[in-house]
Amino acid sequence: MPNINLSDKRNRDAVVKAESVGVDEPVRYLGPKGGQTYTRRVLKSTTAHDYETLAENFGEPESISQALIDGDPEIDIERFGQFLWNTSKVFVSPDEELVFRVEQTEVVRDTTGKLITKRNRESEEPNVDTDIPLRWTGKLIPKSDAIRRFVFTAKLQVVHINGLTYDFLYAMAEELAKENSLMLLGAGEDGKQPLIFRRGSIPYRAFLEGRVEGDANNQRYTLLLHLSNMELKRRVENRGT
Repeated sequence: MPNINLSDKRNRDAVVKAESVGVDEPVRYLGPKGGQTYTRRVLKSTTAHDYETLAENFGEPESISQALIDGDPEIDIERFGQFLWNTSKVFVSPDEELVFRVEQTEVVRDTTGKLITKRNRESEEPNVDTDIPLRWTGKLIPKSDAIRRFVFTAKLQVVHINGLTYDFLYAMAEELAKENSLMLLGAGEDGKQPLIFRRGSIPYRAFLEGRVEGDANNQRYTLLLHLSNMELKRRVENRGT
């Protein structure tokens, strides 16, 4: 994950790290010899062996069925089942050709699902590691209210990179822990812009949570960045008088 330039309520800032939060698996799966299992991406098929290609080569479904019986043209014995490494997502046309210039459209709907507008999607530049630090907005939201108002889709842990940033983040976590609340963060000069971690990625509203434990000789902290792109709103029904 990227660096983030983060400031506290005193407008002191520092560059720190944001990492994905790992969750320990309560159950581990072992193989027949007791080894740890792992996940692999396996090549299942290619466009040269899909139904559309078979239909183009053999014609009617009956001809395709006979071809499958006679020679298994839907299978590439040499390639199918290969492990895949360093894969990337690409866009293809209906003709299954690579597309390099893609226009993406954003669809905006209201709380009832009704279409409001469609617009071209703009690929905004990241703003979490710039000369302008992420700012505390001063808006504290109690945790009990936050879980009812927002849909949190991701979570990152903010970690220090040296002793100075440890003290900086610990003080921040301690202050938030005492408030038992989340602090709304914002980007930009005014601190009102959402956070963008990668070019063209989804903008998120960010909420900072702090936890501390231990004594003066063994101080530990956790600083979490909760990300949300959806706010829960109660539907208002018009009732006649």
